Amino acid sequence: MSFFSDSLIKKETFWFEQLPLSCYQARGIVVNGRRIKSLVFTTDLAIIRNCDADAVFAVYPFTPQSAISHALINGSYIPVFCGCGGTTKGLRTLSLAQDAEGQSAMGIVLNAPISDLNLLAVTKVVDIPVIITVVSEETDIAARLASGASILNVAAGPGTAALVQKIRRDFPEVPIIASGGNTEESIQATIAAGANAITFTPPSTAELFKSMMAKYRES
Repeated sequence: MSFFSDSLIKKETFWFEQLPLSCYQARGIVVNGRRIKSLVFTTDLAIIRNCDADAVFAVYPFTPQSAISHALINGSYIPVFCGCGGTTKGLRTLSLAQDAEGQSAMGIVLNAPISDLNLLAVTKVVDIPVIITVVSEETDIAARLASGASILNVAAGPGTAALVQKIRRDFPEVPIIASGGNTEESIQATIAAGANAITFTPPSTAELFKSMMAKYRES
């Protein structure tokens, strides 16, 4: 079942974006006393303000900017995990991470290209969890954890569930966030493989409007 065509739910007098219910079968990751099972992967404030996710996974394919993290954290009523580096490296990632922490981000996300030394440096300047993204089984997970990563974010496309299973076998205690795809079946498979929390990419506002406008025309 895909959630891209029928994910808008009307509750009382308002509409909201409902994440797949299978996300809530995950055990969750406790951060600052709050259990996180589902993370919405978006920087669209309209979606963030109208969905039932536990947290926001705010990673985007541009140079991170404090203005963006500030807007997302201020506009969100759920915790935000902020992307602070990947292709962006070095001292800038440290200042971005410190800024995000000062703005009350719940965690810092670093993408796969970050070196172990850069990861270690970021963990030394913030007290909130640092999440490192894992995209292939070639990643040295032990080195990532030794460099201070608190949580792993597994994003290996169709191979995500298999990679989660491998990591969970070798590192039974490490907290794992993983992309679950957009079907109940793929999310359940990722959770069964050992993911503690699921990131879900919602349909865009354009896609949601398309289905809403079709219903308006029918009525």
